[in-house]
Amino acid sequence: MIRVLVADDSATVREYLVYLLSEDPVLEVVGTARDGLEAVAQAERLKPDVIVMDAHMPRMNGYEATRQIMQQVPTPIVMCSASLSRDEVRMTFEALKVGALTVVEKPGGPDHPDHAETARTLVQTVKLMAEVKVVRRWPRLRDLGSGDRDRGELAVPKSLTPVPQPHRKIRLIAIGASTGGPQVIAEILRDLPDDLGVPVLVVQHIAPGFTTGLADWLGQVTRLTVKMAEAGEATRPGTVYLAPNGFQMGIATEGRIRLTKELAEDGFSPSASYLFQSVAEAYGRSAVGILLTGMGRDGATGLQRLREAGGVTIAQDKESSVIFGMPGEAIRLGAAAYVLSPEQIAGTIRSMVTHR
Repeated sequence: MIRVLVADDSATVREYLVYLLSEDPVLEVVGTARDGLEAVAQAERLKPDVIVMDAHMPRMNGYEATRQIMQQVPTPIVMCSASLSRDEVRMTFEALKVGALTVVEKPGGPDHPDHAETARTLVQTVKLMAEVKVVRRWPRLRDLGSGDRDRGELAVPKSLTPVPQPHRKIRLIAIGASTGGPQVIAEILRDLPDDLGVPVLVVQHIAPGFTTGLADWLGQVTRLTVKMAEAGEATRPGTVYLAPNGFQMGIATEGRIRLTKELAEDGFSPSASYLFQSVAEAYGRSAVGILLTGMGRDGATGLQRLREAGGVTIAQDKESSVIFGMPGEAIRLGAAAYVLSPEQIAGTIRSMVTHR
C-alpha cells in the first residue's frame, strides 16, 4: 500500500481528495492536515509515502511546509492546485524549487466536464511519485530568484563527462523536460548571460493552465526574456520560448515558430521529441538539444535524430535528475553525446554560444 497524507485548508476539498484517492486499492490515506503547520507535524509523525499539498493555506502555506518537510523528513510531495491566480501559481513553483516533485490540477466535482481526467491524473501521479527517492534539501544562501528567504536545494554533483568545447557556430538551443524540470530549467537559465546570442526553445510537460505561470516564474529568475511561443513569430537571440499546452512546437529554417495540433509518436502535446526532430531538420549541426529530468521516454528518439543530423546532444546526469526516465532512455539509445549536471549544462551553453 502507498500511504498518503492530504493537506488542504478546505474541509470539503480534503474529504473529496480522500475519497478519490481511497477509491484506488493501492492507495491508503493515513492522515489529513488543515494547514502547513499540521502538514509538517503529520509528515514527521506518520512518515507517509506521498503528500498531496495545497499551495495557499492559513498559518503556514504550501511553500513553507514543503521547505520544512524536505529539510526535516524528506517525502515525495505533489502540489495540487485549483487556482491559476498569479500568486498561487508562483507559490506552487517556489514549492517545486525547494523539493516538491510536480504539480497537478485539483479535480473538480463530479459535475465538472474534466472531472474524470483530472481525478485519474491525480491518482496516477500520486502512485508514480511514490516511487521517487527524494533527498534532504539543506537550506542555502544562494537564491534562484529575488527576495531574501532561505531556500533548500539539491547540491548538484559533478559529472565526469567532458564538457564539449566550442567548435561550431550554434544558432539555437532546444530543451525538453518533464517531472522535476521547472527547477532545473530555472537553474540553467539563471546562469546564462543576458546577451546570449541565440534563442532557446523549451518543451516542459506540466498540468494544463500552468505554462503561462511557468513563463512568469522563469522570467523572474533569469536575465533572459521568457515568453509563451506564438505561431509564426520570428525567434530572437536572448529569448526563451515555452511551448503552449496542447500544441506541438517546431521551428522553420528561417527561425520562425511553428505551432500545430499534430499528434506525437509518444502521445505528448507538446512533445520534446517533436521539437528535437524539427530542430534537427531545420538547424542540424548548428543546434544544441538538451533532455532533462522526467518520467517516461519523450524526447529520446527526437534527440537521437538531432544527433544523427550533427547537432550537439546533452542528457542530464542521473545524480541530479529527480526522475531519470527521459534522459536515461536517451543515453540507452545513444542519443546523448554528453551527460552533464545542470551546472555543467549552463557552462556548456556559455562556452558554445557566440554572443552578438
